[in-house]
Amino acid sequence: MQEDRAPRADAFATAVAAEIPRLRRFARVLVKHGDTADDLVQETLVRAIAARDQFQEGTNLRAWLFTILRHARAAAMRRAARSPFLSPETMPEAAISGGQEERQAMRDVIAAFRRLPPIHREALWVVVVEGLDYSEAAKVLGVPAGTLRSRLSRAREALRRGVGLEPRSGQDPAGEGPI
Repeated sequence: MQEDRAPRADAFATAVAAEIPRLRRFARVLVKHGDTADDLVQETLVRAIAARDQFQEGTNLRAWLFTILRHARAAAMRRAARSPFLSPETMPEAAISGGQEERQAMRDVIAAFRRLPPIHREALWVVVVEGLDYSEAAKVLGVPAGTLRSRLSRAREALRRGVGLEPRSGQDPAGEGPI
């Protein structure tokens, strides 16, 4: 029995290790600072390894890890709220220098993305960047699929407005709904 568990544990560890780059990207979206994001990923990995027996073979490992990451972030935020010290998230960001149009356009997109409410940022990230399908993303975010679709629609429209693009056809210029 012990011999049978070792190959499965190795396969699990290999699969988890393959998800680390995606976990780091998602963590940076959530906390915006590299060191804090890396700490969050480390906490996620520790929790995932400790809860290895709770993972159901055949389900989406990435969605399971993203859920753990979001829970670890929530716990970290609760701890930070009780702390008398400033967290890196509350510190102002350094200005980015540049001059090329492409860099400015990317800064505009990043700024518009950061202005999105957290629930919209998270929804957009897990679906568009991480490639989870709607049902998996809804499970990760803990919302019904219809709520996820609504958040994605609102996030996309807000992002378009944030970078100065026209609203999609069928929307009024203020983006408040159908014409």
